[in-house]
Amino acid sequence: MTNMKKKKRPYDLTSRAAKAEATRERILEQAVRLYREWGTERFTLDEIACRAGTTVQTVLRDYASKDKLLLQALDRLAAGGAEWLKPTEPGDIAAAVGAIFDVYETIGDLVMRELGDESRRPAFKPALDRGRANHCSWVEDVFAPQLGELTGAARAARFAVFVVATDVYVWKKLRRDLALGRREAEAIVLRMIKRVIQREDDHGSHSVAELVRRREPAA
Repeated sequence: MTNMKKKKRPYDLTSRAAKAEATRERILEQAVRLYREWGTERFTLDEIACRAGTTVQTVLRDYASKDKLLLQALDRLAAGGAEWLKPTEPGDIAAAVGAIFDVYETIGDLVMRELGDESRRPAFKPALDRGRANHCSWVEDVFAPQLGELTGAARAARFAVFVVATDVYVWKKLRRDLALGRREAEAIVLRMIKRVIQREDDHGSHSVAELVRRREPAA
């Protein structure tokens, strides 16, 4: 009898670990689905536990807090690219700005908190790095017509302007620090982008790239 129990124990432990991992994955899957459906509006531990067929205590045991679970869900989305951003027609600047604001209005404050803690919480760096990479890829796609007409330093400079203008830090400055309404904040970002394009079109030799070169110290 003793030998039989010893033989069964490794199997029991393996089975238990597999079930725990399956539950953890099910929780994360439901968190991703819930975020896709409602953003943070209904992102509650009770709702996720109900959908995953488990308890809030189990969710907290596996993910520690709602914020950490949300970050894991965003990391899962980020790993799949930027498809969670609302698709827009390439070259439609107003639609692109609106789409990125949709994201920031939902998770901007959370992202800013995690960026502020990045140096102290290195575990979140991979997710944040994927977010940065996805943002750059998104800019390449949605501003392709505005970037395609340029090459070299001029293209790199315009790309940098688009990345910065649509960055979460700019959203935070306008919406939180200056307390502007969303429509006004979007209009400012849109004006910034269009003004750069117009300036370069009107003064080809005085593009952003040329202006940057002028400010570089002599070798």
